[in-house]
Amino acid sequence: MNYTIEKNEQFALIRLAESQFGEEVSTPFEMLSRSLFREGYSNIIVDVAAVQTVDQAGITTIRRINRQCINEVGLLILVTKNEDLITVLDSANISDLTILPTVEEAVDAVFMNELENDFRSEEDDEYDIGGSVGNADA
Repeated sequence: MNYTIEKNEQFALIRLAESQFGEEVSTPFEMLSRSLFREGYSNIIVDVAAVQTVDQAGITTIRRINRQCINEVGLLILVTKNEDLITVLDSANISDLTILPTVEEAVDAVFMNELENDFRSEEDDEYDIGGSVGNADA
C-alpha cells in the first residue's frame, strides 16, 4: 500500500496513493488504522483523491475502521471529489461515514467533533455534580 501519513495531536491524515481500494490495500490499511488506534488516534482523515474504485473488501474495511472510530468517539473522514466513488460509498450504507471534498474541511470537521465532545462532556459533568429533583428540607 502506497501512502504518506501526517500526525498531529487531534488526528492522523493518511494520503493514499492507490487507484484501487481493494483486497491488496484493505489489509495493510486496516493494520495501519489499528496501529493508529493503539497510539491514541480516534480521528482519522483519509485522502482518497487518487482512488478511482473500491471493492467489497475495501468497503468492509472502511466499515470496520469507521465503527472503531465511532466507538472511540472520533471520526473517520474520507476526502474525495470523485462523484462515482462517493456514489459507491453512499450505496454501501456505512452509518455515520463522513465524506468531504477537501482535507481542510475534514480538519474543520475533526475540530468541530472535538468541540461537540467537550461540550457533551461538560453537560454530563453538570448532571454528575448534583441538582436534586426534590428538596428534603421543604
